[in-house]
Amino acid sequence: MKIKIGTRGSKLALWQAYYVEDKLKANGIETEIVIIETKGDKILDRALSKIGSKGVFTEELEDQLRSGEIDIAVHSAKDLQSELADDLELIAFTEREKIADVLVSFNKNLSLGSGESFVVGTSSTRRVAMLRHFYPHIKIVDMRGNLQTRLRKLEEGQCDALLLAYAGVHRMGYHEMIAQELPTTQFTPPVGQGCVAIEAAKSLSEEKRAAIRNLINDDVTEKCLKAERAYLRKLQGGCSIPSFGWCVAEEKDGELTLNMTSGIISLDGQVIVKKNESKPAAEAEQLGEVLAEQVLSDGGAEVLEGIKNNG
Repeated sequence: MKIKIGTRGSKLALWQAYYVEDKLKANGIETEIVIIETKGDKILDRALSKIGSKGVFTEELEDQLRSGEIDIAVHSAKDLQSELADDLELIAFTEREKIADVLVSFNKNLSLGSGESFVVGTSSTRRVAMLRHFYPHIKIVDMRGNLQTRLRKLEEGQCDALLLAYAGVHRMGYHEMIAQELPTTQFTPPVGQGCVAIEAAKSLSEEKRAAIRNLINDDVTEKCLKAERAYLRKLQGGCSIPSFGWCVAEEKDGELTLNMTSGIISLDGQVIVKKNESKPAAEAEQLGEVLAEQVLSDGGAEVLEGIKNNG
C-alpha cells in the first residue's frame, strides 16, 4: 500500500505532513509527500476576509483528492471550511496540541495587560476583535504569511509582537519567543485550533481509509471536533467570521461527556455573545448545533448581520 499525502508547502504545513507520514511509515505503509500551493499561500497582500474565506487554504488540495493525484490532504483543522463538498470527508483527527493563543515577541517583557501601548500583528478577525474588546490600548496591524514570514516582519520592526496559536509556535520550536500565554477565558480559540485533520475523497479505497483512521485518528479529539464543526456549520462561519468554539471531553461516572464554550464577537469588539453547554459524547453534533442556536438567538444573528454588511 502506498499513500500520497497532499500538503501546503510552508514549514508548519510540512511538519504536519511529516508527522502523519511518520505514523504511517512506522507501520510499514509506503508514502509520498506532494506539495501543493493554495490561493491563501499566493495572495499575501490582502486580509483573509477580503479574499473570501471558503477554501482559501484547501481548494487546490481538494481538486487533487478528486483526481486521485493524492490520497489524503493534511490540514490545520482550524483552516477548514465549515462544510465540505458531498464527495469529500474528514477521516481522521490527530490528538490535540495545547489550544491557547500566545503573544510572541523578541521582547519577553511585553504583556497585553500591562497597560503599555504597543503594536501587535495578526491576520485573524477573531484575535483583532478580542484585542479591541479586552485591550483597546493595543495597536493592531494586519500580518499575513506563514510563521517564518511573520517572524521576519516582526524582526523588521513592522510590529512589536505577534498573536499566534501556541501549537504552531511549539511545533516550529519558537518557545523561547513566547512572552505571554493568553487565558482561554478571554481568547477562546477558533474551531479546530491545535488539531491536524485528514481529508479524503469518499472514493478512497476502504483499505486505505481504515489504515489511516486506525493509525492517525484520536477518538476523543474526533468527538470534540465534530461538536465544534457542527457549531461552525450551523453558524455558517468561516475564516472571516470572528467566532470561537472549544470543546473538552471529561470522564463522568464512566461516560464521556463533552463540555463546549462557543460564541461570536463583533468586529469592533463591542459585543461578545458566549454560551456554554454539555452533552454526552454520543451527541457531539447536537451539542454544536444547540450552542449555535443559543448564540444566534441571543444576539449572535445581529452580530453576523453586522459583519456581513461591513464586508
